[in-house]
Amino acid sequence: MSLGLIGKKLGMTRVFDKEAGSSIPVTVIDVAGNQFLQVKTELSDGYNAVQVGFDDQKDQRLDKPTAGHFKKHGGDAKKLVKEFRFAEGEEIPDLTGEHPGVALFQDGQYVDVLGTTKGLGFQGVVKRYNFAGQPDSHGHMMHRRPGAIGAGTWPGRVWKGQKMPGRHGCYERVVQSLKVVQVRAEDNVILVSGAVPGHKGAYVVIRPAVKKPAPAAKSE
Repeated sequence: MSLGLIGKKLGMTRVFDKEAGSSIPVTVIDVAGNQFLQVKTELSDGYNAVQVGFDDQKDQRLDKPTAGHFKKHGGDAKKLVKEFRFAEGEEIPDLTGEHPGVALFQDGQYVDVLGTTKGLGFQGVVKRYNFAGQPDSHGHMMHRRPGAIGAGTWPGRVWKGQKMPGRHGCYERVVQSLKVVQVRAEDNVILVSGAVPGHKGAYVVIRPAVKKPAPAAKSE
């Protein structure tokens, strides 16, 4: 994995393709405030990575070890810190400069977006596991129930891992190969085609797509 961005999901809207005349649903992601904090190498930590902070935080809300970490590496207090690992042979960016921000991606590029899905609370098996349910005919009283969960006379118990009602949501998910529709540098936002995990205001990580090739570098 190479360098990516941490962002905040602002919500969804749509943009219009002037050539095709079609409407494209997009998710607006605010990526302002990404800051380099620390570089890790195989010699010092056993692997190559860059640590990035996002979303300003008040100093008094940090514990002493965390505040000391930010101070040691010359960074501002941040609410979220993520690492981006680099494979052997990949070039690690220079941390003396500023994070490239939205310039890291360009229109038409494909990205993977990592996030946490919405928490849906306690749900039944129809919503949680897409069970078909039982007959809806008149007189039936088990429409959305799972049915029998036992294993018969022997071993006479419920098997471990049986799909049953329970808490649903708050899962870590990766949506792959989403197209960057627009990069708006003046607003520090990226418009990504389709939906991404999480509620409005949720943190997400944007990284170059694993299954789609990166665009060729633009010649000067």
